[in-house]
Amino acid sequence: MENVLELFEERGFLEQITDRDQVHRLLEQPTTCYIGFDPTAKSLHVGSLLPIMSLVHMQRAGHRPIVVIGGGTALVGDPSGKTEMRPVMSREEIDENAKGLKQQLSRFLDFEGGRALMVNNADWLTKLNYIEFLRDIGRHFSVNRMLAAESYKVRLEAGLSFIEFNYMLLQAYDFWHLFKHYDCRLQMGGNDQWGNILAGTDLIRRLEGETAHGITFPLLTTSSGIKMGKTHKGAVWLDPNLTSPYEYYQYWINQDDRDVERFLALFTLLPMEEVRRLGSLKGEDLREAKEILAFEATKLCHGIEEATKAREASRQLFGAGSLGKAESVPTCEIEEEELRKGIPAYILFERSGLCKSRGDARRLIAQGGGYVNGERLQAFDQLITLDSKGEQALLLRAGKKRYVRIMPL
Repeated sequence: MENVLELFEERGFLEQITDRDQVHRLLEQPTTCYIGFDPTAKSLHVGSLLPIMSLVHMQRAGHRPIVVIGGGTALVGDPSGKTEMRPVMSREEIDENAKGLKQQLSRFLDFEGGRALMVNNADWLTKLNYIEFLRDIGRHFSVNRMLAAESYKVRLEAGLSFIEFNYMLLQAYDFWHLFKHYDCRLQMGGNDQWGNILAGTDLIRRLEGETAHGITFPLLTTSSGIKMGKTHKGAVWLDPNLTSPYEYYQYWINQDDRDVERFLALFTLLPMEEVRRLGSLKGEDLREAKEILAFEATKLCHGIEEATKAREASRQLFGAGSLGKAESVPTCEIEEEELRKGIPAYILFERSGLCKSRGDARRLIAQGGGYVNGERLQAFDQLITLDSKGEQALLLRAGKKRYVRIMPL
């Protein structure tokens, strides 16, 4: 079987690695690796997909992934990549968020029979004795070296709190704890975690005289310079209650042409021969590649049934424009009596979530980008009512791709 490190290199996962030859030899045998996810929100988002997919590939290659839910480190807050301190969260908020993350990650990884593990670092970090921790762990850390880490250097200008300064020690302790209890010898994460990962490998060397390794992934942006997982409506969440499978599908099918091959390699399990074939398509043929990217990414996150429904809804909307078969499209419910009386178009577009504000809605419609049931709106204050012929829904469209179905209550 192909060494998973070679797969990572071919598919574009690698940014930095502690020692390429040693890691390659390590991964010739079944190895335990880990990635941490801090439960600072109720859901992970598309920005977390690259590390998640790395764990999927590790498991498929016969290795054992450990998912560390950062219930303990989230109480401190990771300064990496942040320009200001995160709000301090309560233990109750963190525990509730952790439940959602566990459910989402279980859709990507098989936790049956110990093939993957999920642990919460609150189980060991919250039980630490501060004086013992300073004596046994803190003495191995050089403040000068810590301040040289990129994650701290960026924050020093804006102000770095003492609680955040401890984050590197806690993450290093996590790696050592997993090494001791699970023989975990590889930590992976985004490139902003490089300093924290190196601190962990150094702590294991100092405490155990053993070698552990780290891999980081690139921090992705789209070709248009937008951070992965961001849209006009905000983050693209993995929780279907926050981002519906249809909206998730639309996020992927609407990616820039320049990103299609790269994202097929990173966010699907398609063989690289197929990825390259799809990436070579041009013009109208590239629609096939985008549809496959959207379907495969949605299938991984939400399952084949939801992916199929999202694909069919998309084909119907962007093909025949059928309103009646658009069940998977995001829906906004409004009182039937209000719809019968009529609502000005710009207000309806704002209330449906297609536009952030009424001002945005006015501009959209004035520029010819607002549609109702396939017909372009002629004025921003055009009165929109349910069809007198008995139509039971309205299909709003903003631009070429974004739809919301208005249903009467």
